[in-house]
Amino acid sequence: MADQSVFRITKELSELQKNSDLSLAVACQDIDVRNVKALIIGPHDTPYEFGFFEFNFKFNKDYPRKSPAVTATTTNGGRCRFNPNIYANGRVCLSILGTWRGERGEEWSAAQGLESILLSIQSLMSSNPYENEPGFEDANETSDKKNQKDYVQKIRHETLRISVIQRLEEYLGIGVDGQITAPVINKDDYELDMDVMDDDSSVPFEPFKDLCKRRFLWYYESYLITIQKGKEEVKDGTPFTRMPFEGSSNTMEGKFNYSELERRLRNIKKALDAEMEGWATEGLAAKAKEDTVAVNLQRQYEQVVESFKSSVSPNNLALVDNNPFVWDLTYFGKPMTQLDGGLFRIKIHFSPRFPEEQPRFRFETRLFHHRISSDGTPCYFSALGRREDVKSHIEAVVEALEEEQPPYDPRTLVNPEAYKLYWGSADDRKIYNRRLRRSVQQSVEDF
Repeated sequence: MADQSVFRITKELSELQKNSDLSLAVACQDIDVRNVKALIIGPHDTPYEFGFFEFNFKFNKDYPRKSPAVTATTTNGGRCRFNPNIYANGRVCLSILGTWRGERGEEWSAAQGLESILLSIQSLMSSNPYENEPGFEDANETSDKKNQKDYVQKIRHETLRISVIQRLEEYLGIGVDGQITAPVINKDDYELDMDVMDDDSSVPFEPFKDLCKRRFLWYYESYLITIQKGKEEVKDGTPFTRMPFEGSSNTMEGKFNYSELERRLRNIKKALDAEMEGWATEGLAAKAKEDTVAVNLQRQYEQVVESFKSSVSPNNLALVDNNPFVWDLTYFGKPMTQLDGGLFRIKIHFSPRFPEEQPRFRFETRLFHHRISSDGTPCYFSALGRREDVKSHIEAVVEALEEEQPPYDPRTLVNPEAYKLYWGSADDRKIYNRRLRRSVQQSVEDF
């Protein structure tokens, strides 16, 4: 039975990690498949929008005959209840987990699994979570309507403060004063101690660190829009309203302070930009020492250049300052498309910890496109199982640019203005196309 449970868990993990779902991620440490970390990115048009919510799964030997134990860890140290069904102590109340009484047929069965649990939890993150509390499903009194609005407001605030800002500040070592306290690695003291690197027992297991950083860059403008909306709805210093179902130790308490959240959010953006630029300095030191990653990137660079030549591609690639950790890609707009005639310069930044930390693309040439943020960060999906292949990343970015009939997916909302026009009315789409074409024409003049 034990071997069967391990096989089942491993299979489910593999399937989820290959899945192109942009809102779910799972990971386990080495061969410890019974202890799994999972990340749910909050759904669009809810107070949880683009928040990062982490959960721990502990599978017993009787799985899948018995459900795993699930604990929410995005709780601000046990002080924040994000949902009527997700307690401050981490308890997740779901009938399929046996943590809540449900209707007949809603209990756990061996046909269910990790993904079904994650989707069930994600479904709790609705536009009106007030209704999740038993007995409040049809609450429609005047006081209930006010509570629903107040509940959404404070969840939206804490989603930003705790699940996004606090998480990223911890990742980046940003203190309460906005200063980065993490040690800075420079060219003079860059040393790779392989014995230390191999012994990772003292290193915290943070499998979603790079993913959250990259998604933060995707959703940065959406976060700012949420803050602006919050400022218009409630004044800074206003206390949160306690809900009827919240207890003294199982609640969401605090005060609104969107001005402070905006300051901290902008500091995170600056820190991420500085981190990306710092990779170049680290990269030169790694190159001088003929580090494995530096050699690998140099080899891949030469292979991509050769592939451009052999395919008679007009695109061009060069190293910035002969540094294999910073590539300069010139992309020529595809003929017979909206990009025809455009000329775009794209910087590709690599971390010395590639591929654990994925490359970050940045359009130096401004392009009004629903898949490119205003700061030039593209929203693309790297090929499954090829995270270490730089050529596949480049191809994925180009594919995102050139895709003529993409499926509607609010998780790709990286440029709110362009996205709204692209997916709006027929007249909105015409406006989008005109602005896209103007930016394409401008790209040649600006190049």
